[in-house]
Amino acid sequence: MPHDFSVIVPMANEEEEFVPFVEALQAVLDGIGTGKVFLVVDHVSQDKTRQLCEGLAARDNRFVSVWAPENRNVVDAYLRGYREALRAGSEFIIEMDAGLSHDPRALPLFLRALGEGYACVFGSRFIDGGLICGSTWRRTFLSRIGTVLANLMLGTRLFDMTSGFQGFHAGIVQRFVDYPLLSKAHFYQTELRYLLRHHRYAEIPICYRAPSPSVSNQSIFNSLYVLLYYFYLRLRGKAALVM
Repeated sequence: MPHDFSVIVPMANEEEEFVPFVEALQAVLDGIGTGKVFLVVDHVSQDKTRQLCEGLAARDNRFVSVWAPENRNVVDAYLRGYREALRAGSEFIIEMDAGLSHDPRALPLFLRALGEGYACVFGSRFIDGGLICGSTWRRTFLSRIGTVLANLMLGTRLFDMTSGFQGFHAGIVQRFVDYPLLSKAHFYQTELRYLLRHHRYAEIPICYRAPSPSVSNQSIFNSLYVLLYYFYLRLRGKAALVM
């Protein structure tokens, strides 16, 4: 039977936060109906995350553990999760981070907005009700300046261009899972927002807690490359193909 919605979560070295994250997610799922959670694990994870995911899936059939050794980067992990959700027949698909960086209690807000007809729903830390907790000044600065630069250079108008908490109708996901995305890391969310800019979207407030490692220089360089690539196309009057 098709599932009404799916949640996809890349999992890498989540052993320490695994139990509180799963318990928080289960509490929310208990109140919002039929859904599946796809936990995507690959070789980046060096602790017991894979075993924990497989054990959870054996106990709770709402969870599916996905072993993806072919992944080259975190973008591959997200896309593998999306493909699994499409195969499950999900109408709505939401991506979020593990480790309680993203609060599962926001899931009903995403589902409500998607149910109201928005094709894309983006979590925002920079609108009323949004918040960043526990982040370094450098990480917060990068998020804010990234949003300003992206909007200025790409012609977008979102309040938050770099949040990773987002949801889509399945038809939108079908458009980007096989698209040749340039991003290899965190800029992937910004690239998607640009490519999907003409679809009907909503921003909803989220509270983001940042226990994750700082952004690497390699990720920053890739982000700048992708931003400049699309900016160059825009200057030439050759905006990237709209999904």
